[in-house]
Amino acid sequence: METPGGRPMDLALFDFDGTITTRGTYPGFVRFAIRPRRKVVAGIILGPLIVGYRVGLVSDRGIRRAMSRIVFQGEQAERLRRLGDRYAAEALPDLMRPQALERIAWHKARGDLVVIVSASLDVYLEPLCATMGVDVVCTQLEAHVGRVTGRYVRGDCCGAEKARRIAERYALHEYGTVYGYGDTEEDREMLEMADKKFFRWQEVSELPEARPATRRGDGGI
Repeated sequence: METPGGRPMDLALFDFDGTITTRGTYPGFVRFAIRPRRKVVAGIILGPLIVGYRVGLVSDRGIRRAMSRIVFQGEQAERLRRLGDRYAAEALPDLMRPQALERIAWHKARGDLVVIVSASLDVYLEPLCATMGVDVVCTQLEAHVGRVTGRYVRGDCCGAEKARRIAERYALHEYGTVYGYGDTEEDREMLEMADKKFFRWQEVSELPEARPATRRGDGGI
């Protein structure tokens, strides 16, 4: 693959929550989309899990999966799509890091292929990426006969799943240089695929040793 200038095209892989944004976006969408009558039920069911999450007994992935099942199960798929469009247009622009937008613009100006790879939900990340003119690989909510099941298509797009989906969709050997941008342990496998690695906006030759998970994972929790 070549750019219009004739050089090999590069590939830029960006995490979303915490890397492009200043904070997680999943909790905000839950608050934006949850129906009032579900708040009480969700609070009762999720309460013990949230306590476990805060003390490190429940993972980011686990709390996201449980919350999506409880909050979104049975919802009209079209309603969530409309809310996702609104959330992308009204809420997400204020959360974007200027540094990240500048870097994405730099890659696009060079003719690179830019991909956002995230555990965030397709209902709001896909319309945002369409507006930005970049590719997206993310967690997809499952729907059946127009209703959301609360489950994910192929599971949560974080950790090793990010790397699997990238490898399925993009032939890395066809690109001149692969850039990777991330900020948590959930980005490790993706960053290990990159020739040039940026962890919390600092270029590194090796990733930091794994540490206990912080309470700010890729899906925005």
